[in-house]
Amino acid sequence: MEKNIKNLLKSKGSLAENEVKDLMSYYDIQTTKYKLVERVEDLKKINLLYPLALKVCSNKILHKTDVGGVKLNIQNYVELEKTFKIFKQKFPNEKFLIDQMEEKSVEIIIGLVQDPTFGLTIMVGIGGIYTELYNDVSFRIIPIDRYDAKEMIEEIKGKKLLEGFRNIKANKELVVDLLLKVSKIGDELKDNIDQMDLNPVFVYSDKICVVDAKLILK
Repeated sequence: MEKNIKNLLKSKGSLAENEVKDLMSYYDIQTTKYKLVERVEDLKKINLLYPLALKVCSNKILHKTDVGGVKLNIQNYVELEKTFKIFKQKFPNEKFLIDQMEEKSVEIIIGLVQDPTFGLTIMVGIGGIYTELYNDVSFRIIPIDRYDAKEMIEEIKGKKLLEGFRNIKANKELVVDLLLKVSKIGDELKDNIDQMDLNPVFVYSDKICVVDAKLILK
């Protein structure tokens, strides 16, 4: 395992979003393209395509939206610089993540959760704003195999969104692959992980992309 990933796992509590996405990349899981910045001078070096999202990036701030630490759909450099200066005043001691925004698609949530009886479990459900509304999720104890992953998807009511409902293009097999990769993370790092939350994950016909990611270590 790479040295920087090993160092991450020595932490306790929440990781910053860039650290979680670094971990995803190590396990061959696609995330948004992103840059970590600290100063306004860094903005000219980001080399990302607009529209962009700007987020406060800190292991002390788990719910960024609740503290006004997220700005989406930034269309140009002038808007980016203006927003960054506002955020820098609001969060003077923090770093910031600039994300290249992905086109919206079917949203799912995938997570790892410590169960007091069964230990670390993996979950999948329809993501975005409907996650808490419908509570449409399926769980398994890790590790899982391909049959388990397919069965989990079959159990969620929103599975039609992954099966061409109203000509929506979303590849269910890519969700199976992602579940197996997350199960591998959970199995290899079960002594480190308290919980992990990938939400939303955008599912397309030809790829899958983790847009936001949280991870809490024991």
